[in-house]
Amino acid sequence: MAYISEEIVIEAGADDVWKVIGDFATGPSRMAPGLVVDTTAEADHRTVTFADGTVVTEKRVSVDDDVRRITYSVVSGTVAPEHDNAVMQIVPEGERRCRMLWTRDVLPDELAEPMGKVMAHCLTVVKQTLDDAR
Repeated sequence: MAYISEEIVIEAGADDVWKVIGDFATGPSRMAPGLVVDTTAEADHRTVTFADGTVVTEKRVSVDDDVRRITYSVVSGTVAPEHDNAVMQIVPEGERRCRMLWTRDVLPDELAEPMGKVMAHCLTVVKQTLDDAR
């Protein structure tokens, strides 16, 4: 199983960032506008549509507001891994700064490289969006 790990520092408070990242229903569209063009949610599933035409359905696994951590899995779509487990966590680094950690276990291993590139690109968009929201 392949493991991907990305992180970025965001110049905004952890609570403010978590309000966006931790919102399963609308988080993707709010954290990466332009890259994500639509997010629709029903119960524990959401469908995320990306600007390049990629569409994935994700299942919420857990949301822990106390530690600012959300876990979800891609379960179907134009990218449909055999196994996927993604975790986003927001860690405070002072009053107006935090670190966003994004990790993923994925099968088959061949998906690690393209998914890692997408995650890294997405984090630059997230940073720009949430830095600008201060």
